[in-house]
Amino acid sequence: MPRAGVCSCWGGQVLPLLLAYVCYLLLGATIFQLLEKQAEAQSRDQFQLEKLRFLENYTCLDQQALEQFVQVILEAWVKGVNPKGNSTNPSNWDFGSSFFFAGTVVTTIGYGNLAPSTEAGQVFCVFYALMGIPLNVVFLNHLGTGLRAHLTTLDRWEDHPRHSQLLQVLGLALFLTLGTLVILIFPPMFFSHVEGWSFREGFYFAFITLSTIGFGDYVVGTDPSKHYIAVYRSLAAIWILLGLAWLAVVLSLGSLLLHRCSRLWQLIRGLDLKDGAAPDSEPRSQKIPISA
Repeated sequence: MPRAGVCSCWGGQVLPLLLAYVCYLLLGATIFQLLEKQAEAQSRDQFQLEKLRFLENYTCLDQQALEQFVQVILEAWVKGVNPKGNSTNPSNWDFGSSFFFAGTVVTTIGYGNLAPSTEAGQVFCVFYALMGIPLNVVFLNHLGTGLRAHLTTLDRWEDHPRHSQLLQVLGLALFLTLGTLVILIFPPMFFSHVEGWSFREGFYFAFITLSTIGFGDYVVGTDPSKHYIAVYRSLAAIWILLGLAWLAVVLSLGSLLLHRCSRLWQLIRGLDLKDGAAPDSEPRSQKIPISA
């Protein structure tokens, strides 16, 4: 019997979900390949062409020397050093940048543009993440649960009149909408203005960050040609923490909002059906004695 139950569970739930998951990955791989492969080939050809032009203009260099220089640039980039600018570029490990890096570690964003290069820094990062990631998860879960408990109570809501229920649903929807504007709309506009991005790029950065994907293609405070305020990256780290907390609230309250809208719609439809059925029932009750 237990074996039959396991097989039934696998065939009824796990297997269809696994097939859907694999198909979703295959679909994503196909679309990304169609969208990005040709652009990558064009960028690669353009880079090779620029190297050939560079060698033609500077005949004192040969191919091997240029490749070694490119390798030096790549190693510097991996270590978090921006090749553009000069030695006066701001440090990636001042307090504001370090605070920003610590936030990306515990939130598992991991942009990839900056990482500890010393042995002591790498060892500390491992233990820091082991303690910080669970702490971040517990904090976000408790924050979402706590805000849901203080904002709304389902049992009390069911006992309220219909107009009061409607006002509470509208208030909850307004709260979620304003919060989304503050977290997902206004910050991308600010980052776009400071970094010189388009709004699309700013919104893309915000979504990739708050979803903890963290590609690292867009990171705030890394352009050496710009002069940022000292607390700029620290403020960005605080926005990340608040944004993740807000997502926890949305995931918690979003399902509650949908449930209440569904219940309110059922109540409205039920009352409308009752009101519509009343006129029909009266004539029928009068016709029975006449026909008899």
